Amino acid sequence: ITPDCDGDALLVRVEPAGPACHRGAVSCFGDEEAPGIGRLGALERTVAARAEASPSESFTARLLAEGVKRVAQKLGEEGVETALAGAAGDDAELCAESADLLYVLAVLLKARGLSFNDVTAVLAKRAGASQ
Repeated sequence: ITPDCDGDALLVRVEPAGPACHRGAVSCFGDEEAPGIGRLGALERTVAARAEASPSESFTARLLAEGVKRVAQKLGEEGVETALAGAAGDDAELCAESADLLYVLAVLLKARGLSFNDVTAVLAKRAGASQ
């Protein structure tokens, strides 16, 4: 829990076990599924749900069934495509390739039993170390 600059509002950071709103929405503050960076949490939930599907019905399940090495290889491919789009593509291509990269990263993290929260914990630690 962190107060704002003048102490009249609080920021509460939590890891919800599901939707935070009693109406089943991610938040009580709007109808968006997951605004901004919160979309990564929604992506993780989608990957987790699709991991349970049959590999014949889900690309995610098929990729996971091929093993961690294949998922890592796919991440490398997407990384190269993202770098090339950044160097020579337009903004739309870079955004599309970045989305692919984040999706495959979410799959790799899932395959290893990790999450974006584990990654952001490292970022937070690094930010604290550099201050």
